[in-house]
Amino acid sequence: MTPDDIKALRKELDCTAKELAAALGLEQETVLAWEKGDLFPTKRFVTKMEELRSKGKGAIVRKPRRGAVAASPMAVLADPETWKLVRKLVAHAELRREVGKLAEAYPDPAEESGST
Repeated sequence: MTPDDIKALRKELDCTAKELAAALGLEQETVLAWEKGDLFPTKRFVTKMEELRSKGKGAIVRKPRRGAVAASPMAVLADPETWKLVRKLVAHAELRREVGKLAEAYPDPAEESGST
């Protein structure tokens, strides 16, 4: 995997070097060295990067970027990843139960706004 391949992967996954490094269990400096051509990833990390590519943007854990504005509800509804998640929730009862347990700790936006 060349430095340009790694840059292209980050662009495809829409992630920072730090986020890619975290997904790979590495330090950011290692990813930056790969991108400069100072170091090259081993087969193990090339395989991990290909796995991330196959999973898509959702494979990267993101921290909110500085100045980032939270997505509007309409933007979230327009996101294909949202509908992929909805399809999985509808199809898998066990997943619904687990998400329901997790969701108990979060307020219902419909109840917060006073609309029922």
